[in-house]
Amino acid sequence: MEIMGLSVAQFFTALFSIVMIDLVLAGDNAIIIGLACRNLPKSVQMKGIVLGTAGAIVIRILATIAVVWLLQIPGLRLGGGILLVYIAFKLLTKQDNHENIEAKDSLLSAVLTIIVADAIMGLDNILAVAGASHGSYILVIVGLLISIPIMVFGSTLIIKLTDRFPIIIDIGAAIIAYTAGSMITEEPLLHNIFVNPVLKYGLIILIIAGVLIIGKRRIISRAACK
Repeated sequence: MEIMGLSVAQFFTALFSIVMIDLVLAGDNAIIIGLACRNLPKSVQMKGIVLGTAGAIVIRILATIAVVWLLQIPGLRLGGGILLVYIAFKLLTKQDNHENIEAKDSLLSAVLTIIVADAIMGLDNILAVAGASHGSYILVIVGLLISIPIMVFGSTLIIKLTDRFPIIIDIGAAIIAYTAGSMITEEPLLHNIFVNPVLKYGLIILIIAGVLIIGKRRIISRAACK
């Protein structure tokens, strides 16, 4: 049995990966939305959040579909996979700075701020979702639509949960690293090398382990220097 050209296991694994990627990368969205809308009157704050998030989602869907198409070009899947390894590492170790996002006191300005800031800062999310989609445009749209209520109503909760349970970030980084490894091993130019499943999954496991181990060492080293 297949769904959208994928086996049932592939479909639900990809959908789970897309939702998890959006979950662990939702912190930026929450901060963007909160900062942009904090000066709005209470009566229109929710409208600003909903409209801004909806606009950002539309832009993100279009951008992700474009990236899915581009990843079909030989060599770009390899490059995208390598970039995702860096993104997974950055997720573990980054210290975000959102001070340059201004609060807006008009609904239109707040909505535009959310859309523009999300488009600029959402490259990691776009690339990760595109890589996890197995080339399915519908899966991209379904996964991102599922993310809308998460981004609107769940972002603050996610931030609190990741503060309380840092392992959520580790799981997210591991999923992105797995996606990166899958993209690299599915690169058409390297197809003959990774026909052997031992080599394929060995590299994927190596990438996941490398991201987690090096990322944790970087965090410990940074903490020791303070």
